[in-house]
Amino acid sequence: MEGILGRKLGMTQIYGDDGTVIPVTVVQAGPCLVVQRKTAERDGYDAVQLGLVEARAPRRVPRPRRGHFDKAGVAPTRRLSEFAVDPDEEGAQPGDQVKATIFAAGEFVDAVGTSRGKGFQGVIKRHGFRGGRATHGSMFHRAPGSIGSSAFPSRVFPGLRLPGQMGATRVTVKNLEVIKIDEENNLLYLKGAVPGAKDAYLAIRRAKKG
Repeated sequence: MEGILGRKLGMTQIYGDDGTVIPVTVVQAGPCLVVQRKTAERDGYDAVQLGLVEARAPRRVPRPRRGHFDKAGVAPTRRLSEFAVDPDEEGAQPGDQVKATIFAAGEFVDAVGTSRGKGFQGVIKRHGFRGGRATHGSMFHRAPGSIGSSAFPSRVFPGLRLPGQMGATRVTVKNLEVIKIDEENNLLYLKGAVPGAKDAYLAIRRAKKG
């Protein structure tokens, strides 16, 4: 199994064996249920579809999606995600449970989530522009400056860094070390920060370039 779904509980710090302080993010990883097994013969690729089991089940489930869960023989879940799986793996069948124990301490993983939304921001906060002089009478402080020539080409080139929506995008943080695993409570302690606010949904998968 290449990954698992979870929720970000927050950040804390733990002490290593040599007394060093390690900043960690606590992730409630699973338990998850296998909802669908996809094969290369039928679907063109090998993967499993996981559903995150939460304390409160969804109240309203559309009829097509309810039929999808009934076919697998599992209760409906809010979050579904696919992860790659070994074609020879026989254990990942609909109804099977996946827990945080698929990872081990010392392993490296990638965390995929949605970053915090910061609304409409200017070029200084969004792109790190320097800005103008802060002296009295400057009249140029946080503006972007010239964005294109007038005579030629008389247009603004695509991709120019301008003010706009910041955050609330899909972010992948790579090569996070698994410091500790709480098997009883399905908790993963990942070294460093992960995208999203508290209680944000995450996909934790094995690092590809660790």
